[in-house]
Amino acid sequence: MIKITVSTVGDFDALGVRWRALETRAAPSFFQSWTWTGCLARERFPDPLLVEARDGTEIIGLALFNRRRRFGRSLAYLGESGIPSYDRLFIEHNGPLVEVGRPAELNTAMLGAVERDYDVVLSGLGDTALAAARGAGVMHLIRTLPAPVIDLAGLRQSGDDYLDRRSANTRQQIRRSDRAYSATGPLAIARAATVAEASAWLEEMSVLHQATWTARGEPGCFAEPFFRRFHHELIRRGMPGNEIDLLRITAGSRLIGILYNFRHRGRALAYQTGFDYSDDQRSRKPGLTCHHQAIRYYAAEGADCYDFLAGEDRYKRSLADKDVTLHWIVGGPPWSPRMLALRARRWVTTKVRARIESGAALPRPFRPDGE
Repeated sequence: MIKITVSTVGDFDALGVRWRALETRAAPSFFQSWTWTGCLARERFPDPLLVEARDGTEIIGLALFNRRRRFGRSLAYLGESGIPSYDRLFIEHNGPLVEVGRPAELNTAMLGAVERDYDVVLSGLGDTALAAARGAGVMHLIRTLPAPVIDLAGLRQSGDDYLDRRSANTRQQIRRSDRAYSATGPLAIARAATVAEASAWLEEMSVLHQATWTARGEPGCFAEPFFRRFHHELIRRGMPGNEIDLLRITAGSRLIGILYNFRHRGRALAYQTGFDYSDDQRSRKPGLTCHHQAIRYYAAEGADCYDFLAGEDRYKRSLADKDVTLHWIVGGPPWSPRMLALRARRWVTTKVRARIESGAALPRPFRPDGE
């Protein structure tokens, strides 16, 4: 008999022990691992809600939410806080942590247990998790993004060269960029070997990252103090298990860029970057050269996949083989005021879009003064 309970969290250390034990019997993404979920958890989940599924005495499912109190029905955020300054971390490949071999209905039942009392916010779900979520109640799709990936295992099996699978234009740009940097000195890639070195490289990368974004008139992720603090702690937690990679790409003594990646279950996840765009030579493309060096590095290391994570950037599609689709949704019972409002907004948006596409005039807005 499977029993599902919903409770608060009093001891995050004890939860971490249970979570890691279940990880060994599940197939989690990095974002479902306790390395990520447990990082600064007491701070990130100030009003936590834990869903636990048991088969007899054995734990077979866990999901950690944070509650945000609202008038009417409050919100429960899966794997997130609902606090904007914390959620700049951007969770992906999200969902309940469930033992391998359990039916999809278990995910649905776990989400449904929360929806009895809360509307839910589910970010970065894959197609399977989305289907389970839809079974739990009414779901409003906020957005869908591709996560481009490279099948490194398939590439090794075929014996093909990575560049041979790229378009002629992409292949030409990468080779031209690599040659231009090589004129300065030999291209090299190095991985941070210690926590201290990785932390130092993260700071070096943040300078490059911030320079790029402030030049575009944007604040950049590292403008948020919590973002920086979280990732220094994540490095401390993840480096001993080889779950964190800080990769430094150089041409001779010249720094081209630094990649901050995650490693998990054969996947390399390209999470954050910092590139030196100060060079005025148009042939030099620091992003293309850095990712090309990283792809070659991971292929040689035996990684199965290079995951660019969510985003519609053109360079991701040009470097990748295929996409994984990720979804951001809000869910709740059909009578929830929030769900009714979202359905009404979607209906109006659909009607307006249909009128625009048909060329029909839009209705005049109602004015209380009659003008």
